[in-house]
Amino acid sequence: MKVALTGATGFLGPGLVQGLLEAGHQVHILGRNLEQALAKLPTGVTGAVFRAGEPLAPEALGGAQAVIHLAGEPVSQRWNHDAKQRIRDSRVLGTRAVVEAMRAAGTVQRFVSASAVGYYGGAHGAEPLTEESAPGKDFLAGVCQGWEAEAQRAREVGLRTAVARMGVVLHPEGGALHTMLPPFRMGAGGRVGSGKQYVSWIHRADAVAALRFLVENPELEGPINVTAPEPVSNAEFAHTLGTVLGRPSVMHVPGFVLKAALGEMAMVALEGQRVLPRRLTEAGFSFRFPRLEEALRELLA
Repeated sequence: MKVALTGATGFLGPGLVQGLLEAGHQVHILGRNLEQALAKLPTGVTGAVFRAGEPLAPEALGGAQAVIHLAGEPVSQRWNHDAKQRIRDSRVLGTRAVVEAMRAAGTVQRFVSASAVGYYGGAHGAEPLTEESAPGKDFLAGVCQGWEAEAQRAREVGLRTAVARMGVVLHPEGGALHTMLPPFRMGAGGRVGSGKQYVSWIHRADAVAALRFLVENPELEGPINVTAPEPVSNAEFAHTLGTVLGRPSVMHVPGFVLKAALGEMAMVALEGQRVLPRRLTEAGFSFRFPRLEEALRELLA
C-alpha cells in the first residue's frame, strides 16, 4: 500500500521509510524542507510540503491508503512559555491538520499517530502501567491527551486509528542514549535523582518495527504502548550501561542539579513510568531486543 509519513527525517523516520520500502510499500513523505528530505531518503520516495500549524491540502497525501504521523517539536529543551506552546501546538494543531486532510482525501483507511508514555504522568513509582491506566496531570500528560484526542477524531469518519505511546527510544545517534554516552564513557555516569524511577525504553529497531506492525495490522485500534517488555529502574539502566561500556557507573546526579540545569523538563528524567506493552505483546509482536543489556550491546558494539 501507499503510506504517507510525517517526521520522515527525524529520529525514527529514515529507518521506518527503509522498512516500509523493504516490505513492498510505497512511501510518500510530508515535510517542511521537502527537497532536502528527499535527498536523504532512497530513490522512489515521493513527497509534498507540510508545515505544522498550517492547513494540509488533501491532495498532498498523494492518494495514500495509510498515514503515519510522527512530526512534533522536540521535547528535550528547557520548557519556557514559548517552548511549551511550540511543543503543544506542533502536536495538537499538526495532528488536527493531518486528520482534516485525511477526511477530505477519502483514500486513507489506516492512521497511526505517535504519542508518548508521558501520557501517564510521573510519580507512579513501580506501579505497572498498561493502555488502560489513567492519564497523568502534568504538562506532558496534558499535551499527550490533547494530541491523542485530535488523532482519535479520525475514527469519527471510519478511519482505523492507532495511537502509539512511544517510550524512550534507544540509539547512539540521538535521544537519551546519545546524551548519556559521553559522561558514561568517561567513567562519570551514574543514576539520576533517587534512581528508583523507571525507564520505559525500546531499541530503535523494535520501535520502527512496531510502527510498521501497527500499519499492517489495522484491527489494532486505540492506544498501544510501544516500549520493551522489561522496563528498568534508572539505577539499573545506569549500571547496565556502565557494564556494557566497561566503565564505572557510581556517580550520582542529584535531582536539584538536574532541575537547575533543565527546569521543569527535569521531571521527565526524575519521575519516569513503568510502562508495559500489553496490547502489542498480545497481538503477537515479537521484540528483537526485549532485555536492556542485549539491546545496549547490539547498539554499542
